[in-house]
Amino acid sequence: MSNAKITERHFSRRDVLGLGGAVVMMTLMGETPVLASPKDVKSKLAELADGAYQQKGRVSILLPTLTQDGKRTRIQVAVESPMTEDDYVKSVHILAERNTEPEVASYHFTPMSGKCEFVTRMRVAKSQTIVVAAENSDGSFYVAKARCKVARGAGGCG
Repeated sequence: MSNAKITERHFSRRDVLGLGGAVVMMTLMGETPVLASPKDVKSKLAELADGAYQQKGRVSILLPTLTQDGKRTRIQVAVESPMTEDDYVKSVHILAERNTEPEVASYHFTPMSGKCEFVTRMRVAKSQTIVVAAENSDGSFYVAKARCKVARGAGGCG
Protein backbone atom coordinates (compact mmCIF):
# COMPACT_ATOMS: atom_id res chain seq x y z
CA MET A 1 0.00 0.00 0.00
CA SER A 2 1.41 3.40 -0.95
CA ASN A 3 1.18 6.62 0.95
CA ALA A 4 -0.06 8.59 -2.10
CA LYS A 5 -2.45 11.34 -1.24
CA ILE A 6 -5.77 11.21 -3.04
CA THR A 7 -7.46 14.55 -3.57
CA GLU A 8 -11.06 14.99 -4.44
CA ARG A 9 -12.00 17.56 -7.12
CA HIS A 10 -15.31 19.37 -6.91
CA PHE A 11 -16.59 21.12 -10.04
CA SER A 12 -18.29 24.45 -9.72
CA ARG A 13 -21.31 25.38 -11.80
CA ARG A 14 -19.03 27.57 -13.97
CA ASP A 15 -16.71 24.64 -14.63
CA VAL A 16 -19.60 22.45 -15.76
CA LEU A 17 -21.12 25.17 -17.98
CA GLY A 18 -17.72 25.93 -19.53
CA LEU A 19 -17.10 22.26 -20.26
CA GLY A 20 -20.59 21.90 -21.76
CA GLY A 21 -20.02 24.92 -24.00
CA ALA A 22 -16.70 23.52 -25.18
CA VAL A 23 -18.35 20.19 -26.08
CA VAL A 24 -21.08 21.99 -28.04
CA MET A 25 -18.50 24.10 -29.94
CA MET A 26 -16.41 21.05 -30.79
CA THR A 27 -19.52 19.30 -32.09
CA LEU A 28 -20.57 22.28 -34.20
CA MET A 29 -17.10 22.79 -35.66
CA GLY A 30 -17.14 19.27 -37.05
CA GLU A 31 -20.40 19.80 -38.96
CA THR A 32 -20.77 21.23 -42.45
CA PRO A 33 -21.85 24.89 -42.37
CA VAL A 34 -25.36 25.71 -43.52
CA LEU A 35 -25.30 27.07 -47.06
CA ALA A 36 -27.36 29.90 -48.49
CA SER A 37 -30.09 28.94 -50.95
CA PRO A 38 -31.46 30.50 -54.14
CA LYS A 39 -34.38 31.66 -51.99
CA ASP A 40 -31.94 33.56 -49.72
CA VAL A 41 -30.41 35.28 -52.76
CA LYS A 42 -33.86 36.20 -54.11
CA SER A 43 -34.79 37.66 -50.72
CA LYS A 44 -31.55 39.67 -50.54
CA LEU A 45 -32.09 40.96 -54.09
CA ALA A 46 -35.58 42.13 -53.15
CA GLU A 47 -34.13 43.92 -50.12
CA LEU A 48 -31.41 45.61 -52.20
CA ALA A 49 -33.82 46.61 -54.98
CA ASP A 50 -36.21 48.11 -52.41
CA GLY A 51 -39.20 47.68 -54.71
CA ALA A 52 -37.46 48.62 -57.98
CA TYR A 53 -38.12 46.42 -61.00
CA GLN A 54 -35.19 44.01 -61.54
CA GLN A 55 -34.25 44.23 -65.24
CA LYS A 56 -31.88 42.17 -67.36
CA GLY A 57 -29.17 43.86 -69.38
CA ARG A 58 -26.30 46.30 -68.88
CA VAL A 59 -24.45 43.94 -66.48
CA SER A 60 -21.72 41.66 -67.86
CA ILE A 61 -20.11 38.88 -65.82
CA LEU A 62 -16.96 37.07 -66.84
CA LEU A 63 -16.67 33.97 -64.66
CA PRO A 64 -15.13 30.59 -65.49
CA THR A 65 -17.76 27.95 -66.21
CA LEU A 66 -15.41 25.41 -64.58
CA THR A 67 -12.86 26.32 -61.92
CA GLN A 68 -10.05 24.24 -60.48
CA ASP A 69 -9.73 26.58 -57.49
CA GLY A 70 -13.01 27.22 -55.70
CA LYS A 71 -11.18 29.09 -52.93
CA ARG A 72 -10.32 32.03 -55.18
CA THR A 73 -12.35 32.16 -58.34
CA ARG A 74 -11.75 35.17 -60.60
CA ILE A 75 -14.80 37.24 -61.49
CA GLN A 76 -14.90 40.29 -63.75
CA VAL A 77 -17.93 42.58 -63.72
CA ALA A 78 -18.75 45.49 -66.03
CA VAL A 79 -21.89 47.62 -66.13
CA GLU A 80 -22.78 49.77 -69.14
CA SER A 81 -23.27 53.34 -67.97
CA PRO A 82 -22.28 56.83 -69.13
CA MET A 83 -21.11 57.54 -65.53
CA THR A 84 -22.24 61.18 -65.68
CA GLU A 85 -23.66 63.28 -62.84
CA ASP A 86 -27.19 62.47 -64.09
CA ASP A 87 -26.71 58.78 -64.93
CA TYR A 88 -24.24 56.56 -63.11
CA VAL A 89 -23.98 53.23 -61.29
CA LYS A 90 -24.23 53.76 -57.53
CA SER A 91 -23.42 50.24 -56.40
CA VAL A 92 -22.81 46.68 -57.57
CA HIS A 93 -23.55 43.65 -55.39
CA ILE A 94 -22.26 40.09 -55.84
CA LEU A 95 -24.43 37.30 -54.40
CA ALA A 96 -23.80 33.54 -54.29
CA GLU A 97 -26.52 30.88 -54.02
CA ARG A 98 -24.48 28.17 -52.28
CA ASN A 99 -21.91 29.94 -50.09
CA THR A 100 -22.39 30.16 -46.33
CA GLU A 101 -23.76 33.71 -46.75
CA PRO A 102 -25.48 34.98 -49.91
CA GLU A 103 -23.67 38.35 -49.82
CA VAL A 104 -20.17 38.14 -51.25
CA ALA A 105 -19.25 41.81 -51.83
CA SER A 106 -20.63 45.26 -52.59
CA TYR A 107 -18.83 47.98 -54.55
CA HIS A 108 -19.80 51.65 -54.61
CA PHE A 109 -19.20 54.09 -57.47
CA THR A 110 -19.54 57.78 -58.26
CA PRO A 111 -19.48 59.67 -61.58
CA MET A 112 -15.79 60.28 -60.88
CA SER A 113 -15.15 56.53 -61.25
CA GLY A 114 -15.24 57.01 -65.03
CA LYS A 115 -16.52 53.53 -65.70
CA CYS A 116 -18.12 50.74 -63.72
CA GLU A 117 -15.81 47.77 -64.09
CA PHE A 118 -13.78 45.66 -61.67
CA VAL A 119 -12.02 42.32 -61.25
CA THR A 120 -11.87 40.43 -57.98
CA ARG A 121 -11.63 36.92 -56.61
CA MET A 122 -14.25 35.16 -54.54
CA ARG A 123 -14.77 31.85 -52.80
CA VAL A 124 -17.17 29.54 -54.59
CA ALA A 125 -18.04 26.88 -52.01
CA LYS A 126 -19.93 24.62 -54.41
CA SER A 127 -21.02 24.60 -58.03
CA GLN A 128 -23.61 27.36 -58.17
CA THR A 129 -25.11 30.43 -59.79
CA ILE A 130 -23.53 33.80 -59.05
CA VAL A 131 -25.82 36.84 -59.22
CA VAL A 132 -24.62 40.40 -59.83
CA ALA A 133 -26.96 43.35 -59.26
CA ALA A 134 -26.30 46.96 -60.23
CA GLU A 135 -28.18 49.89 -58.71
CA ASN A 136 -28.22 53.07 -60.80
CA SER A 137 -28.53 56.68 -59.66
CA ASP A 138 -32.02 56.94 -61.21
CA GLY A 139 -33.23 54.02 -59.06
CA SER A 140 -33.18 51.41 -61.83
CA PHE A 141 -31.85 47.98 -60.92
CA TYR A 142 -30.13 45.55 -63.31
CA VAL A 143 -29.36 41.89 -62.63
CA ALA A 144 -27.25 39.25 -64.39
CA LYS A 145 -26.41 35.64 -63.53
CA ALA A 146 -23.55 33.27 -64.35
CA ARG A 147 -23.00 29.63 -63.43
CA CYS A 148 -19.69 28.30 -62.10
CA LYS A 149 -18.89 24.61 -61.58
CA VAL A 150 -16.23 23.71 -59.02
CA ALA A 151 -14.13 20.67 -59.98
CA ARG A 152 -14.10 17.95 -57.34
CA GLY A 153 -11.07 18.18 -55.10
CA ALA A 154 -10.46 21.78 -56.16
CA GLY A 155 -11.11 23.42 -52.83
CA GLY A 156 -14.86 23.56 -53.15
CA CYS A 157 -17.26 20.69 -52.59
CA GLY A 158 -18.14 20.07 -56.25
